[in-house]
Amino acid sequence: METNENTQFEIEGETVSLDDLIENYSRSKKEKAVENKAVKKRKNEQTLKPYQAELIKLQKHLEVTNQKMIILFEGRDAAGKGGTIRRVTRYMNEKHYRIVALGKPTEEQKSQWFYQKYISHFPRGGEMVLFDRSWYNRAMVESVFGFCTQKEHDDFMKGVKGFEKDLTRQGTILVKLYFSVTKDEQARRFERRKTDPLRQWKLSEIDVQAQDRWDDFTDTKYDMLKQTHSHNAPWTVIRSNDKQSARLEALKVILNAVNYEGRDETMDFVLDPDVVISGAREIEIMDAQRSRSGKFIG
Repeated sequence: METNENTQFEIEGETVSLDDLIENYSRSKKEKAVENKAVKKRKNEQTLKPYQAELIKLQKHLEVTNQKMIILFEGRDAAGKGGTIRRVTRYMNEKHYRIVALGKPTEEQKSQWFYQKYISHFPRGGEMVLFDRSWYNRAMVESVFGFCTQKEHDDFMKGVKGFEKDLTRQGTILVKLYFSVTKDEQARRFERRKTDPLRQWKLSEIDVQAQDRWDDFTDTKYDMLKQTHSHNAPWTVIRSNDKQSARLEALKVILNAVNYEGRDETMDFVLDPDVVISGAREIEIMDAQRSRSGKFIG
């Protein structure tokens, strides 16, 4: 039967055109998709809550024992570092943690010892500090884009293990997280930042170039892990294509780093090996990639 836009239907005593039916169907479908997305988001957030409650216990333990904790969030642009930091700190006591995200060094800072600007933000006893990018800027972004000299980069790579050894030897708990995302997923997230007015502020000039410099960042990632993964301060790589899994597993890594009192032993603290990879294992994986194809994948 042929129909056109003027075709009328009688539904529950009301006359409705075909165009109205199509429009209502499309609107209903969109509303359902938004609703399903909201339900999924709420469910994801509920999954994190037991671990966020454990983080409050960990925070209290640091306070009682006067211990200091530093967590580094490193990795590709758009890999999910900021979102994970927000989940880590969402319910914690604001008096006992700080988030540090430093900008470009000032002229005064350029004349100082490289670590000085970071040390000024280190935790006091009973406090946790989360670095949204850290001194490893020198090993990654500064190196790739030429923001430091080769000598400055080499000096950093030679000295950072000793710096971190002193840090941990003196009792600071140090957790180093590297968030790893695939090139296609990074491109998808960048595109969303371009088109979403609520996320456009996240897109920087460095982000725009990140895809073009993908291989450079991969090579630099390998060198950084190879030279700075240590027994005292190991790297933990988080596969973050699935943001929810990455956030959950990152919370577990942090909780597993401290033997805090009151841990809920009925909870699952076992790490997902598809999401969490030790720095040493990541080096082995990248070596295997290079042996098979002559280059690293990511």
